[in-house]
Amino acid sequence: MQSIGWIGVGIMGGPMVRNLLKAGFEVHITARNRAKVEEVIQAGAVFHDTIAGCVQGRQAVVTMVGYPQDVGEVYFAPGNILDQAAPGTYLIDMTTTSPTLAQRLAVEGAKRGFRVLDAPVTGGDVGAKAGTLSILVGGEAADFAACRPLFAALGTNITHQGPAGCGQHAKLANQIMIAGTLSGLCEALAYAQAKGLDGGKLLGALATGAAGSRQLDTLGEKILTGDDAPGFYLKHFVKDLGLAQDEARDSGLTLEVLGQALANCADLEGQGLGDRGTQALIHHYQNPAGR
Repeated sequence: MQSIGWIGVGIMGGPMVRNLLKAGFEVHITARNRAKVEEVIQAGAVFHDTIAGCVQGRQAVVTMVGYPQDVGEVYFAPGNILDQAAPGTYLIDMTTTSPTLAQRLAVEGAKRGFRVLDAPVTGGDVGAKAGTLSILVGGEAADFAACRPLFAALGTNITHQGPAGCGQHAKLANQIMIAGTLSGLCEALAYAQAKGLDGGKLLGALATGAAGSRQLDTLGEKILTGDDAPGFYLKHFVKDLGLAQDEARDSGLTLEVLGQALANCADLEGQGLGDRGTQALIHHYQNPAGR
């Protein structure tokens, strides 16, 4: 498997494509705005003006787009992936999306002779750049094994979670964990600020103790310095938490921490902060009058 079609060359997708190129894969990409992916083209990716040109003749097609509706469009819209890729192609959706949609794609893909995997990732832009993402895969075990060399170019913790949709369920569980951890980090720093503590000194003291976390390590300093630059968009976190809440309700679960984190993040998105990083959640605590 050497020739890959890739749709979705953004904050996460761009570094992932570069890592595939470094690993020796031939990568074909498409984007609405060529100028935004020029750096990836200069790194060796082959650009196509259409989805059809990007996916025709490829051994695998990977999608890393924003929302479930984007997944539906690139796969199911007339003339797009399911109509243009060759039967036998591996179709790998790495978007965080609805498990139900992942299952639908697997069923429809199988009818047309495709091998479909849902493979969302976690690790943010840092992991995407370093090639150290955790990749959570749903689908047939044999298809997972066949695509492992591709995944190995992108991540270091690669697991088969079960049948179609299970990769997405695993990612939503991951986002539920982050919702609680990030909320706790923001609340702790808001508390520390109110009590006059030195935030940097506090984080240094807590990072190696029981309160240590990846959220603290990657976002703590950014929160303290007011750096809202996105490694992962707040608006996409809202989307993910909404999917998780819907799935939890379908299973008869009431997850209070998830619900509160979603409400807080959605409120900030409504204030125009959706294109900032998830660490922008701190503004919920710094601007109580705006709530």
